[in-house]
Amino acid sequence: HVQLVESGGGSVQPGGSLALACTASGLRSSRYYMAWFRQAPGKERFMVAVRDNDGKITYGDFVKGRFTATEDNAKNTLYLQLNNLKTEDTAMYYCAKDVRTANDYDVSGEYNYWGQGTQVTVS
Repeated sequence: HVQLVESGGGSVQPGGSLALACTASGLRSSRYYMAWFRQAPGKERFMVAVRDNDGKITYGDFVKGRFTATEDNAKNTLYLQLNNLKTEDTAMYYCAKDVRTANDYDVSGEYNYWGQGTQVTVS
């Protein structure tokens, strides 16, 4: 049974940084999709970064070099470093795993597993 646990959210001032982590349990293979999404109140859930079956990281268009996703395979953890945060980055950040169709890696509805989310507030 796959479980995802996010951590590291919090409140920062504009220009600040936060480090998020998503730890997965129940993994049976090193080939999987794992992603960070974010959702602001009243808005859609957008893909921030995704790790594909080969470990390659792809970012959402709005990231523009401010965020960096890395992974620690030994810990089954996907990290998301958030730098130069802006007020518009305020959102709940979610970890997701196992996309049903590889081409839909940026579609939240295509993921099978989700974490509980961690709040990021920039103000």
